[in-house]
Amino acid sequence: MAISTHWTVTHDCGHEAEHDLSARPADRRSGYARWLAARDCTDCWKASRDTDTQSTKEWLATRRAEERQAADEWAQQFAMPPLEGPDTILDWGERCRHQLMTAAHSDLVLEGTCDDTTWAELEAKARTVTRAGWWLDQRTADGTDLPELLDAASEQDRSTENPYL
Repeated sequence: MAISTHWTVTHDCGHEAEHDLSARPADRRSGYARWLAARDCTDCWKASRDTDTQSTKEWLATRRAEERQAADEWAQQFAMPPLEGPDTILDWGERCRHQLMTAAHSDLVLEGTCDDTTWAELEAKARTVTRAGWWLDQRTADGTDLPELLDAASEQDRSTENPYL
């Protein structure tokens, strides 16, 4: 007698569904049917996933708002100029600048050997970089790399060459 290829499974959510298990080897169908029974049916799984997606979106929006507020407060405290660029990336650029500058302060001043005078010079250089895209490009940089990155940005601004070539 052939092993059944269609199994009626009562899922964890209480719904019953018929599953075609013909694509599975005969000796694995029973185990897979038990595994399916321990999970929600497809409709319930999709519904819970949609709910999770919404709560994730809400969490992310709250997180971004908190990061933006921290970046705004930091920029005001340290007299950082507003960034320039497309409206779609300004918030992101502000957050990236804040994150890189605070990481650099931690790495160079708090944990490193950078003194207050050197840090003040570094902050002054950072104030001259107002292109949001530049800060986005540096978003994965280490804080210890900031002096070299700002030097490169200063050299690029002084040159007459097109920076995109």
